[in-house]
Amino acid sequence: MHKPERVAAFLGICLLVATRSLNGGEPLRMQVTPSVSRAPALLTVRVNVEAAADNRLLQVAAESPDFYRSSQIQIDGANTPTVNVFEFRNLPSGVYQVTGVLVGVNGRRALVSRLAKVEPPFGR
Repeated sequence: MHKPERVAAFLGICLLVATRSLNGGEPLRMQVTPSVSRAPALLTVRVNVEAAADNRLLQVAAESPDFYRSSQIQIDGANTPTVNVFEFRNLPSGVYQVTGVLVGVNGRRALVSRLAKVEPPFGR
């Protein structure tokens, strides 16, 4: 396959993955952007939640060895918004594990985790 064909195939797969709907085997998906940035950083976390009567709480945390920040929202079962956006501002340098947890009436329904790296500011 030539380079233009590989690029087109890659973009097609990305589009398919980006537009694919959630199904019963995937109650929670998460995207963290940017994956690498400079301090003080702004991380944007987009969480896709499959609508289900059992949904009650969505929690997202950004944790490094030296820093922790989290946010949570209550959600209303099947009336859950499909996309929830969280912003973590002014993060210091470090490697962050960003974790999303979907909680239902009987406890944790799903957990997903991503990594993001915050580089020191220029000149440090």
